[in-house]
Amino acid sequence: MEKTIDFYKMSGSGNDFILVDNRATLIDAVVAPELARNLCRRKVSVGADGLILIENDDEVDFRWSFFNADGSRAEMCGNGGRCVARLANILGICGPRLSFRTLAGIIRAEVSGSQVKLQMTSPRDLKLDLALELNGEKFTIHFINTGVPHTVFILDDPKNLAQQQVVAQGRKVRYHSQFTPAGTNVNFVAVLGEQELAIRTYERGVEDETLACGTGATAAALVSAAKGLVRPPVDVRTKSGETLTIHFDLNQNLPQEVYMEGETTLVYQGRLWEESVQISP
Repeated sequence: MEKTIDFYKMSGSGNDFILVDNRATLIDAVVAPELARNLCRRKVSVGADGLILIENDDEVDFRWSFFNADGSRAEMCGNGGRCVARLANILGICGPRLSFRTLAGIIRAEVSGSQVKLQMTSPRDLKLDLALELNGEKFTIHFINTGVPHTVFILDDPKNLAQQQVVAQGRKVRYHSQFTPAGTNVNFVAVLGEQELAIRTYERGVEDETLACGTGATAAALVSAAKGLVRPPVDVRTKSGETLTIHFDLNQNLPQEVYMEGETTLVYQGRLWEESVQISP
């Protein structure tokens, strides 16, 4: 009998993830990045935007190791955080109110059925109205770190969101010298009302447009509020058609106490076979 590893496939507003209960160290840290690259490939493996490993922690309910589809580590992922919180509750690792450790710090969450409200990391490095030059053309952008770095383009006309060259332009911004060495996620945002936005996101690590990005939706809401364009709570419509609600307080245009709320879906449970993964180094 071949060795197998149980896993769960979950989706948070269109962001999909492979999750493994790794408290017994079924997956060694040495092979985890390569495993993420292999498993996240669509059509030839499970396919996902990222791999999440649930691991033991002495102070909080658990800690996670999060890997992007390219095998890189991510400090934080909002939709992934909502998914892992719900799964940990389902598996009995914690109750409906929980906390877990990420590279961006300790995160709190509250699970109510499929709905999860997740505390986001304290935003930092808010910079408005920056100049950016791409291929000789000048743009006005905004920047904020919501656990990971995000650049935000606020469109003059909401109708132009569908026409944005998200992958082509997003990739240029992501690798722009202005954001080295870490790079940046890139968001194109349309203001639909005083409490509503629509967004499309190019995600660093996935290196493509994704159906949703929780830290990106948060970045869009916080930047738009700091610009005086919206007020909390802000509903952010993702490319998947689902809506993420961003709760926060504004103190002198500085966002505080930031939470993201939305639906999660546990799609299926399966087993990874040894022929498709390297279980031990």
